[in-house]
Amino acid sequence: MIRVIVADDQQAVREGLTALLGMAADVVVTGSAANGRQVLDLLAAGTEADVVLMDLRMPVLDGVEATTRITAEHPGTAVVVLTTYADDDSIAGALRAGARGYLTKDAGRAEIASALRCAVTGQSAFDPAVTRKLVEAFDATPPASRVPPDRLTAREAEVLGLIGGGLTNAEIAAKLFIGETTVKTHINNAFAKIGVRNRAEAVRYAYRHDLR
Repeated sequence: MIRVIVADDQQAVREGLTALLGMAADVVVTGSAANGRQVLDLLAAGTEADVVLMDLRMPVLDGVEATTRITAEHPGTAVVVLTTYADDDSIAGALRAGARGYLTKDAGRAEIASALRCAVTGQSAFDPAVTRKLVEAFDATPPASRVPPDRLTAREAEVLGLIGGGLTNAEIAAKLFIGETTVKTHINNAFAKIGVRNRAEAVRYAYRHDLR
């Protein structure tokens, strides 16, 4: 079972999400919180959670700061953002804080449950509109500004940037006109150089180093 804490400042939303997630056979809601501080208190008190489904705009402690704290203090708990906002600053802030997924509140039960499943396996999941924004942001970045760090080749940095944009291996292969096996080779080499273990960590790396 995937254990989830639901965090949203609106009680009706919390109750609705709890009921919605209760319809998934492999998800159980172990707690709910009205702000980021309450999430941290629940985790500190021993509430078990594989994932926090996190709103961004909340009083006391917002979702970005709470995500930063959870990533640092509770590395075994992933964060998936579920919010009304899909502006560039909100997306970038959440991913830099360590969120493994970003959905808008237009998402349905199946999409939310899928994002939770991805998060617990170290994968990233993004709303289609968010993915488009990430890809557009990558495409708009001038090539001269993308100086590869950590001994990455230009191609490895490019592949990491596309991972940061939410693309799958097949989509990266199609965009770069190379084979999927070649993409996997670039990913394996890049992961070894930058010291990450999965795509979620690679997304955060791409954002920290402005590879997107």
